[in-house]
Amino acid sequence: MPFRSIEPRSRERTLRARPERLNKHQQKTQAMKLRLLKAALRIFTRDGFEAARIDDIAAAAGHTRGAFYAHFSTKEELFLALIEQESSRHGKVVGAMLRKCKTEEERIGSLREYYASLLADKKWAILVIEFKLYALRHGNLRARLADAHRQVRTIGKPEVERLLPAALEQPAALREVKRITLEALLTGLSLESAYDPKRVSEDTAESILRQAFDMAQKFSA
Repeated sequence: MPFRSIEPRSRERTLRARPERLNKHQQKTQAMKLRLLKAALRIFTRDGFEAARIDDIAAAAGHTRGAFYAHFSTKEELFLALIEQESSRHGKVVGAMLRKCKTEEERIGSLREYYASLLADKKWAILVIEFKLYALRHGNLRARLADAHRQVRTIGKPEVERLLPAALEQPAALREVKRITLEALLTGLSLESAYDPKRVSEDTAESILRQAFDMAQKFSA
């Protein structure tokens, strides 16, 4: 079943715009959607993405299967909405954190520690891995899911990038290379630390992430 397209630019403008007051129907609709997202995260974590059933997600949210389809056309679209929610949340946290910093050094140090702290949410990292594996197993969906995932990742990014330290202001292509590298390392270490904590303890993994962050900032070409 096809899923509705993601429109990051319009959504980004919505995030930046002054929030409009919702009427009772809109408030009820939004509350239902948030309950579905919260329930989905629980069911995905418990059962895995591919094994999770839409009926179970709807029931966990206190709604029917019909209520699910009133908000999401597929399970894939629901997961992309979760990714959007996480991207928006991280963007707000990082933005607030950087605004509190008084010097460039403080901003870089805060970004380093925030990056290392992401390791604590291993369940989310593993869910994203599982989603990507699902897309690979279903080749007819892979390109569309990857494209939608890339679009979701752009939400809130311009606002955060305006707050980055001057030392991190580099060509967009180079910033993207660094972002891909650090994201891949975080994903891999999250998986290895969860799988074999005796071999890769959380402290060891966090130390590696901090070192990688510092090395990435020194890379300029």
